[in-house]
Amino acid sequence: MNFKRMRAMFFARNREFFRDKASFGWNFLFPFLLIAGFSVLFGGDVRKELKIGIFPCNAHQQSAMRQCAPESLNHLEYVEFVEFTDFEQGLDKLRHHKIDLFLDFASQPFRYWVSDTSPKGYMAEKIITAELMPDSKALMARQQIEDEKEIRYLDWLFPGILAMNMMFSALFGLGFIVVRYRMNGVLKRLKATPLSAFEYLSAQMLSRLFVLMFSLIILWVGCGLIFDISVEGSYLDLLLIFLVGSLSLISLGLVVASRGTSEEFTGGLLNFITWPMMFLSEVWFSIEGAPGWVKGIANLLPLTHLLRGVRRIMNDGAGLADISFELMVLSFMTVIFLTIGAKLFSWSR
Repeated sequence: MNFKRMRAMFFARNREFFRDKASFGWNFLFPFLLIAGFSVLFGGDVRKELKIGIFPCNAHQQSAMRQCAPESLNHLEYVEFVEFTDFEQGLDKLRHHKIDLFLDFASQPFRYWVSDTSPKGYMAEKIITAELMPDSKALMARQQIEDEKEIRYLDWLFPGILAMNMMFSALFGLGFIVVRYRMNGVLKRLKATPLSAFEYLSAQMLSRLFVLMFSLIILWVGCGLIFDISVEGSYLDLLLIFLVGSLSLISLGLVVASRGTSEEFTGGLLNFITWPMMFLSEVWFSIEGAPGWVKGIANLLPLTHLLRGVRRIMNDGAGLADISFELMVLSFMTVIFLTIGAKLFSWSR
């Protein structure tokens, strides 16, 4: 081991990083944007831990929503109330773990629904009943969801974990390779061949798609054997939505890699894309009750439509006709991203 060579490489790498103004500045800008994003999304000084659905309620501000509930609940902290004007919609959100507990104040005695498979539903029930039971006017009746197969929290979470893994593999696994080839001059050599940019990018997409589908099958079989994953719909429909969603994510990665000349800057840009999708596409938790503009941004993300389609097939038994909108949106995004990537693609630095 030669420490002189190690020191030379250490300083050379540091100089390379600091001279790359784009990546150097991004390392300061990205954490700031991440913190600002959390501040806007979760708002206030504390994060709401429980989501309680209230029916009937037609308020659009959290302070007004609390007026729909009994006074004994207005003082509760760390609780976010979600309005519902449609009774069946509230029950559907509860089945899909969008909310932790559903209150119906339109009847006497008051009724509430809670999912036995929700990790937060148990605590929400204990808190709500403890607050309302001492009030003689607020008699509660626990209800069961009838004529519907209860969705386990694991069955809701499992698609999110798979989609998140596909997202990182599609974006980072492809973006860094193309950028590294450009930096090493490999792409410049390929330019001398008859290979077109569109052909090269298409080949990269198919290669990455094969890797994603292979990994998906291995993960699905392994997790299915261990956790007994439930699928209400068709496996062929699931495969189709995963294929279309993977192509959309891969083509988005190609847009990022089409002009990248620095691995550090490309990594920062990919982080800027993947982190919002992790939080807004409902990978880990629901954004039910979030402001309308937040949901609007979520609808612009390919991971959102991929997860919606997968969960509707797995949890609700939906067919291709039921997820046709998600398929069309993902296909449209794929064509747009691939076209932009081919137009912007550069063989050399």
